[in-house]
Amino acid sequence: MPRRRKPEVLAPAGNLRGLKTAVDFGADAVYCGGKAFGMRSAPKNLSLADFEEGARYAHERGARVYVTLNVLPRNAEVEAMREYIGQLKDTGIDAMIVTDIGVMMMAHQIAPDVELHVSTQAGVTNYGAAQALYEFGARRVVLAREMDLQAVRDIRARIPDDMDIECFVHGAMCMAFSGRCLFSNYLTGRDGNHGECAQPCRWKYSIVEEKRPGQYFPIEQTAEGAYLFNSQDMCMLDHIDDLIDSGATSLKIEGRSKSAYYIAAMTNAYKIAVNEYMVQRGFEDASGAMLKPFRDRVIREGDPDYAESITVVPDAIERNADKAFAGMPGGDMGLEFGGNTDADTPNAEDTGATKPAEDAAARAAGGSQLDDLSYRARSARRKSNTAEEVLPEGWHHAKIRPAEPVTLPEWLLEEPDKVAHRDYSTGFYYPEHKVSQNTDRSAYFRAWMVVGEVLDWTPDEGGRVTLMSRNKIEAGQEIEFLLPGERPFAYTVPAGGFRDADGHWVEAINNPAHVFSMPCPHPVPHNAAIRSRTKKPTLKAE
Repeated sequence: MPRRRKPEVLAPAGNLRGLKTAVDFGADAVYCGGKAFGMRSAPKNLSLADFEEGARYAHERGARVYVTLNVLPRNAEVEAMREYIGQLKDTGIDAMIVTDIGVMMMAHQIAPDVELHVSTQAGVTNYGAAQALYEFGARRVVLAREMDLQAVRDIRARIPDDMDIECFVHGAMCMAFSGRCLFSNYLTGRDGNHGECAQPCRWKYSIVEEKRPGQYFPIEQTAEGAYLFNSQDMCMLDHIDDLIDSGATSLKIEGRSKSAYYIAAMTNAYKIAVNEYMVQRGFEDASGAMLKPFRDRVIREGDPDYAESITVVPDAIERNADKAFAGMPGGDMGLEFGGNTDADTPNAEDTGATKPAEDAAARAAGGSQLDDLSYRARSARRKSNTAEEVLPEGWHHAKIRPAEPVTLPEWLLEEPDKVAHRDYSTGFYYPEHKVSQNTDRSAYFRAWMVVGEVLDWTPDEGGRVTLMSRNKIEAGQEIEFLLPGERPFAYTVPAGGFRDADGHWVEAINNPAHVFSMPCPHPVPHNAAIRSRTKKPTLKAE
């Protein structure tokens, strides 16, 4: 399959049905795991035969398939990994997602025609690492989730244009760095780095005092205890322009353990958002025809306007980049570090922060015992390794060309609330609004539920839909049909139109996992989900 030259919507799949659903609802690519060596062992995952069928299905519709081989293998697994790669290369998949450098070299040798993507598990946080991996044969790097948007820009500006940057846009966040965690292994013996995480970060915790066994003291103010490590979910739908403008090539939706409905709804939402971006930025017309080649807004060294870009007034993302690390500015051994601390004031003079020249003078006068190299490293840890005073000899942020924000329709922005989710955040992309924890609960919000799945639609009798029931549908109920590439079709169920599988009239659809039919004037495709608001929003485990 040819490489895409526009932003890619990358959807998850835990089985063959999920893969096909993702493609049907607009995914440009689907990532999934096999029966071994993937970071999610809870889903059924795909067999070699599934990969062959899935790749064929995707390719026929212009999509690609990536396979996760991103565990950290032990010695006893190396030869089995080698054999598995040899089997995978003949299934028609387009890429392998790897973490371990040995697996990467092995895959490059055994399957040279299959692209190599470096997993977020590798923890890539800088352009030097990305460049080195490119030289090793990788054609994509999945950045660490802890990166802010300015860091994405800085990496994009300093790596080859034909190296993809993949960034997470939606789904569960992890309390460990780039997903590398020993918490589950320590507490349960289930290795999170081999896809067997028990998710102890979602558990409830209390304190027990040594001399008072059996007495549990809540850490938080609630009597139920506290969920200390329970991170919020990510949702970047309303900020899709910032992420693509910053150089992200692929937009990754998390959730290989999720339902087909979740995959359909979120894939559809992000695909429509990307299409809106392409039209509003002038790359495509409303029909999807190309008007000009896609290119992000990051200004690279060598661009005609590169020299002028150095003096461009920083935008909000650049001004806030120095808030990337926790803690207040200044303080290490009495040295105040320069840099901007106010998102709305680009000049250091406005903030009262110490300027780089004053920092240098302070060091020369003995104001700090730090040597120059240690000073830079400490400053990098305090705020950002992109601030001027860290590398005074010329480092600067990558700039971007100005553009108007992309505006998404309100109905589209509501889509993430129609799947089960924890409180949403924008992850680490905006340092001034970083992800936090939900310490009072670990359950999901569920305000909508799936009530059926479309099996067939016919124009007979003014339009009639046959469905597999999931929950009750009755006369007068407000439902929505989730349609690929379109706004959902809202519909009020009429009275007196229900039939069971044998064609007998029934009062309501109230028997799950049975076939029914009802009137529907709007054509709806096979496998479209039918959903309805819950009578009372709930907090439930997914």
